[in-house]
Amino acid sequence: MLLTAGIVLIGLATFIVANTFFTEESKFKAAESLEDAEESQKNKKAKDKDIILTYSRPFFRRYVSPVVAQMKNKKKIREKYKRKLASAGLSQDLTPDDFYSFKLFLIVAFPMLFLGIRWFLEATWPLAAAPLCGVVGFFYPDIWISGRIEKRRKEVIRSMPFIVDMLALSVEAGLDFLAAMVKVIERAPPTALSEEFEIAIKEIKIGSSRAEALRNMSWRIDSLPVSSFVATLIAADSVGASIGPILKSLSAELRQKRGADAEKAGATAATKILFPTIMFIMPAVMMVIAAPMVADFIGGK
Repeated sequence: MLLTAGIVLIGLATFIVANTFFTEESKFKAAESLEDAEESQKNKKAKDKDIILTYSRPFFRRYVSPVVAQMKNKKKIREKYKRKLASAGLSQDLTPDDFYSFKLFLIVAFPMLFLGIRWFLEATWPLAAAPLCGVVGFFYPDIWISGRIEKRRKEVIRSMPFIVDMLALSVEAGLDFLAAMVKVIERAPPTALSEEFEIAIKEIKIGSSRAEALRNMSWRIDSLPVSSFVATLIAADSVGASIGPILKSLSAELRQKRGADAEKAGATAATKILFPTIMFIMPAVMMVIAAPMVADFIGGK
């Protein structure tokens, strides 16, 4: 009887554990499918996605993110990466916990990938490179997000003159500033700045003041031209000044600055090209000059 009871209890415990595991797994897969569906709806616009993030996300969100969420220093992690994710336009795609989980996951994933490629190619690469791959994996997300932030800032600055012109025209046509922002989102091509306008409009609709929504937009983009643009608008709004002429003046200033930046980039391009030219072309020229002399010397002998 004791043996039978023990077997029954072991079987019951196994059933409960298995049932709990598969129930949690099915819930997680259902939630993940819902998130993927929502994300595909959000990302109908053309957006550059990192292939490593795309394939790593199901794993670190399932196994690493819950651990990071229980860490004692999670508040510091969230403060450290919140603004970076906002500046990169990834706030709706990744949480700070997810981003840190991504970094931790790559500490293991990169060495495993290295060992897998080494085995598949039957190469003799040193195994000591595997820990180095883990270090690279930890810092790779920081390098990737920094590049994305810089690219997004340049896109914002490049699209600002056109969008500010549209705002000025809409305001002068009789629309208030909020309606002008809506019109810009409808008519302007999709850019990072139009996405930020859309977020600002949502914040205003749920109760934020216009000044607060604009400050949040400036905080997310973290760029000097945008900060100046927002500060000017808030100052004009606080004193009741007409926004149309101010927007026109801002647009002219932005176009002038963009032209000056283009001239500066063109002036420095020649200097940047000079060194590679000397390094690669000069040896070829020297070989052409020296070849007849060498031939004459050999012929004389």
